[in-house]
Amino acid sequence: MPNLDDVRSSLADEHGLAVVSTVQTDGRVLSSVVNCGVHTNPVTGDECVALVSAGSAARMGHIRAGSQVTVVVRRGWRWVGVTGPADLVGPDDMVDGVDAEGVRQLLRSVFRAAGGTHDDYDEYDRVMAAERRTAVFVRPDRVLGNT
Repeated sequence: MPNLDDVRSSLADEHGLAVVSTVQTDGRVLSSVVNCGVHTNPVTGDECVALVSAGSAARMGHIRAGSQVTVVVRRGWRWVGVTGPADLVGPDDMVDGVDAEGVRQLLRSVFRAAGGTHDDYDEYDRVMAAERRTAVFVRPDRVLGNT
C-alpha cells in the first residue's frame, strides 16, 4: 500500500505540484493545481500533506464547511492520492499554541516543504499576510495509488 513516503517522493519528482479537490456545498467537486509537501501537522503532531492557500480561495470555504480533501500527485502513469479531513492554521483559523509569529513561520515552513524558495522572505511574509494565506494540513485517512 502507498504511504506518505511515496507521496513525498512523488512530490519531489513533480516540483511539489499536485491536484487538490474539495466538495462544494452542492456536491460538485472543485479541483485545482497547487504546490504541496509532506509536513508535520501542528494540530495533531502527525505527518500529513500540506499546502499554503489564499484565504479567499473557494477551497477554504469548502474545508471550513467540513469538506474532505483529496490531494493527487501524478508521475506519468504512476500516481498517489491522499484523502482526509484538513486542519487549517492561519490568520482566520488560529489554533491553540500557534500565535501570529508561529503562523508566519509555519507558512514559510510549508512553502519550503512544497519545494518553494524565495529571495526576499520579508516580501513573502507581507504577501502572505495581505492575502490572508493559510496553511492547510490534510490528514491521511486514506492513501491510494499505483506507485
